[in-house]
Amino acid sequence: MSEDNNTARTGRRWESSRRGMGGLALVAMALVIALAACSGVGQGKDAAQTPDAATAEPIRASGAVVAEGKVVPVQSAQLSLPSGGIAAEVLVKEGDTVQAEQVLLRLESARQAAAVARAEAGLGRAQAQLDLLKAGARAEDIAISKAAIEAAQAQMDKLNAGAKPEDVRASEAGLAAAQASLAKLLEGPDRNERIAAQQEVESAAATLRQAQAGYDLIKGNPNAGQYPQSVQLEQATSAYSAAKARLDALNARVTPADISGARARVQQAQAQLDAIKVPARASDLAALQAEVTRAQAQLERTQAGARPEEIASAEADVASAQAALDEAKAALADSELKAPFAGTVAQLNVKAGEQAAPATPLVQLADLTQWQIETDDLTELDIVRVKEGSTAKLAFDAIPDLELSGKVLRIKPIGVNRQGDMTYVVVIQPEKSDPRLRWNMTTKVTIE
Repeated sequence: MSEDNNTARTGRRWESSRRGMGGLALVAMALVIALAACSGVGQGKDAAQTPDAATAEPIRASGAVVAEGKVVPVQSAQLSLPSGGIAAEVLVKEGDTVQAEQVLLRLESARQAAAVARAEAGLGRAQAQLDLLKAGARAEDIAISKAAIEAAQAQMDKLNAGAKPEDVRASEAGLAAAQASLAKLLEGPDRNERIAAQQEVESAAATLRQAQAGYDLIKGNPNAGQYPQSVQLEQATSAYSAAKARLDALNARVTPADISGARARVQQAQAQLDAIKVPARASDLAALQAEVTRAQAQLERTQAGARPEEIASAEADVASAQAALDEAKAALADSELKAPFAGTVAQLNVKAGEQAAPATPLVQLADLTQWQIETDDLTELDIVRVKEGSTAKLAFDAIPDLELSGKVLRIKPIGVNRQGDMTYVVVIQPEKSDPRLRWNMTTKVTIE
């Protein structure tokens, strides 16, 4: 069991040493083995014991670390949106060069825009209420409060003073008139009045007939309306209508409703007179005094303006409305995907009209003017021999005539288990660039 473990450890060390030595070390080892074999075959046992063979300087393997890497941009990003939706506009295509903050695509955002409008209206209302409280009372409000005090005070003074003689006389006259109307309805029309009215109607009818006869003599003339007969006929007609109306009124039958209405008017006039003559009650005076006190308190509150806690509450409402507006604007801004830096659109994963899922990469953006090399196959036995700032040689499979120098820019501190080996990522910065380099080109990296 121990021998198996030793064999496994030896195998891993050999694999790491094989990667670290590179091609030159392997060639040197093969050369050493070949020379030793040739020496043993040609000279035999005695030759193996010669002083020169025993004191020969051993051939040492190179200390370089060789790895495979790839060309990547110094700056790149996979861009997505925090919320999903339908892509309304895709404003770029693959290969386009864009500037920082340039809009790359937009989602449908009618609901977000409506939410912003509602939030702006809410902020406007809250701000208007705060401004109203801070502005204090208007002169008109103070005048209204003062008028209310004066009205309540005048009513109370009137009750305290009692009824004036002229008010009593006016109420008494009103009562008498109502009683007379009721008595006349109960008595009915006078016989002599009906006879006189009948005679007046008959006299008016005779006058009307005479005027009609006079008008009939001239009615055929073109200007008949300008003759005195026309005026006389009109006057006689009016007089007859008036006389007839008076006679009809005298002959009209009095209904129970007419009598009830007249009695109600008498009772109303009597109640008004009694109310004027009766002294003010204590309860009425107390009610008016309370009204005066209430109006005075309202005036003082109006003049004092808003309380500090009311202003603080209104300010909190404004802050809450502003936060709601900021949130709505942020939601609207999230419907646009913008470039975080200037670069080239390397990959586009959405089209107009398609559903864009939240947090899904939609655009891959990179700055293709600056490159670096990443290698991720250095084992834990190799990485201990690499330091930041170490010199590296870079060769490219796709560009055989290109060889660049570089330096180890950084070593990622966390290793990844790859098929039983713990490997680390090393980033190399080339000292210069070449226009033929492309993203993900394979690179042979030799780190001194």
